Amino acid sequence: MTQYLDFEKPLAEIEGKAEELRALARANKEMDVTAEAKALDLKAAKMLDELYASLTPWRKCQVARHPNRPHCKDYIDALFTEYTPLAGDRNFADDQAVMGGLARFDDKPVVVIGHEKGNDTRSRIERNFGMARPEGYRKAVRLMELAHKFNLPVITLVDTPGAYPGKGAEERGQSEAIARSTEKCLQIGVPLVSVIIGEGGSGGAVAFATANRVAMMEHSVYSVITPEGCASILWKDSEKMREAAEAMRLTADDLRKLGVTDRIIPEPKGGAHRNAPAAIASVRSAIVEMLKELDGKDAKALITDRRRKYLDMGAKGLAA
Repeated sequence: MTQYLDFEKPLAEIEGKAEELRALARANKEMDVTAEAKALDLKAAKMLDELYASLTPWRKCQVARHPNRPHCKDYIDALFTEYTPLAGDRNFADDQAVMGGLARFDDKPVVVIGHEKGNDTRSRIERNFGMARPEGYRKAVRLMELAHKFNLPVITLVDTPGAYPGKGAEERGQSEAIARSTEKCLQIGVPLVSVIIGEGGSGGAVAFATANRVAMMEHSVYSVITPEGCASILWKDSEKMREAAEAMRLTADDLRKLGVTDRIIPEPKGGAHRNAPAAIASVRSAIVEMLKELDGKDAKALITDRRRKYLDMGAKGLAA
């Protein structure tokens, strides 16, 4: 069943009426509603095009957070074969908010790491809504070290509102763990590509996305803080999240212009949640292209390329 966002309510009404007509026709075989239902379908399709042709930054945030949007596990299940999860940070625990392990992509061995939000109440609680604790980032560091040791490309899938800010996480070194993960991204001598598949929140996202190539889904967002958090700090009012989203330049278009990301992955009409297989196929194509761009580079060239990308980023941002 389609879950509609606030700004999609007019669309929900039209699609609901079309479904009601079809339900009546199923109940009464003599009733022919084909023409009426088709007219409503065309009207709904036109409205969907119009809504998604001019999404505001805040609406992009809503789409990026849609509960039916494909998550890390969906991409791993669809794009990777022989996936073997590796658990634990060898220090404290296994963080369920971070998935990772060995797999094959295009029949080539790789390491895949990503944030997983969960897809129902139980799994969302278990996955802590994609907000990783220190153990998750230390697990990622361990996997990146394995990738470096065995010369395996690393693919990361980013989808988190941010690292978990709880007391226990801070006591166990949350900021240090994020910093170590970011540092490890810069150190490994293998291709590292990252895709922002939903939310790219704060240092919790940067810790996985400090890559040679970074792609963003068309309706994903990537920011230093959530719009609600920004509004609470700047205006002492979290209800000003729309203004904050406008000011933060967090959309894929903005970040492409700023040089923070390298490419935008188009989404199906109406967002990835309306056609998950098509969205996943687009991500696959982007990953193939990004890995191809890095093919043949030795460890020194990959590390230099990655570090230069981030050293140059501030200059590009000022120019923009």
